[in-house]
Amino acid sequence: MKPIVSIVGRPNVGKSTLFNRLIGRRRAAVADEPGVTRDLNYGDVEELGRAFTLVDTGGFEPASEDEILRQVREQATLAIEDSDVIVFLMDGRAGLTPQDREIAGMLRRAEKPVLYAVNKIDAPSLVAGAMEFYGLGASEVIPVSAEHGLGLADLMDAVIAHLPEAEEVPEHGERVKIALVGRPNVGKSSLLNRLIGKQRSIVSNIAGTTRDSVDTPFDLNGRGYLFIDTAGIRKKGKVSLRLENYCVMEAIRSIERCDVAALVLDGGVGVQGQDERIAGLIEDRKKCCVIIVNKWDIVEKDTHTTKHATEAIRNKLPFLTYPPVLFTSALTGQRVPLVLETATEVFDKSCERVRTSVLNKVVETLYYKHRPPAYRGREIKFYYATQSGTAPPTFVIFTNHPEGIIESYKRYVVNELRASLGMETVPMKVYYRQRH
Repeated sequence: MKPIVSIVGRPNVGKSTLFNRLIGRRRAAVADEPGVTRDLNYGDVEELGRAFTLVDTGGFEPASEDEILRQVREQATLAIEDSDVIVFLMDGRAGLTPQDREIAGMLRRAEKPVLYAVNKIDAPSLVAGAMEFYGLGASEVIPVSAEHGLGLADLMDAVIAHLPEAEEVPEHGERVKIALVGRPNVGKSSLLNRLIGKQRSIVSNIAGTTRDSVDTPFDLNGRGYLFIDTAGIRKKGKVSLRLENYCVMEAIRSIERCDVAALVLDGGVGVQGQDERIAGLIEDRKKCCVIIVNKWDIVEKDTHTTKHATEAIRNKLPFLTYPPVLFTSALTGQRVPLVLETATEVFDKSCERVRTSVLNKVVETLYYKHRPPAYRGREIKFYYATQSGTAPPTFVIFTNHPEGIIESYKRYVVNELRASLGMETVPMKVYYRQRH
């Protein structure tokens, strides 16, 4: 499981600009006005052989009663709770503010490694001004310019130095690891109890009841499973319990660990913003997935209800096209046994290997069925393909111009491979390499 590093600070100090610099691509919205980032952005970073998840929190002003700033403050507080290292970013041009002092006090109480970084120091004449931030009691202040990339090497060295050692995850043999992920109060704990047939997790209608990681080994029909009930990976403070619509931080850790992510939705309300974010985490990491629409017993139905509900989910999550969709009720037990059966089928399918001759026949067929657009006036040729991994199935296609294959054609290749290889329900990775 990767450590989590969070960037916190008041609005408009340059957190998103720093985030974009460190992950190496433009992902967070950046604008010269406070409050642009109102939710968490996250990305994976690897530096000096160490990998971690970087989180960009919304700016927050501890004294503000404004609703948006209140929500952002709570999100940042949750990030503080869940982080292994915190980068506290301040504005060197604006100087030390009362809000900075209040945030520093919050961070001291968190008892986590905190790195004090002063942004917008893009000229030698400004370095001396950064010294006033030692008034916060910091043992070291790191001057940086996120916009110009100055001082970031020093900041990254400090982050790496404070990362914890890799966490020991208990070994559970060859068990299929299934993570129940979703917003609070969608019925993850109730679903787990139904699946294993006993009260293993505390169940309550108060969002956020489950406060710690609950790993449950379980055997059925000679097959071993490990359920990860992810309503809370680490013990949370009181503020976390107020964040009924916030759970991305804990989902990050859970999805990293699992073989199959069971995304649990509330059938009564449909897909919400946080469901979309968690679905994005699953797709980013190419994890096997089953979408579970829980509380289906309370939904008024006719002969077309499940069809329309499935279409609505596909429309809301167009990037997550492959998972099967199940409609269940943890309360009544309706279709709950299908969860384990379907998750097993999906995982087993993702572990399959395709014979090289079969794979190359499929690639040849899809190539001649619809050739890729020319690259700089040159024809793109596919020479041969090979499977380089499983879970997820990973394929490498050797070509003369890998850089010239456009995104829409890459999607076409994945869709054709899925259909032709019988892998419609699993994630897939396809890489393009220059033939030597």
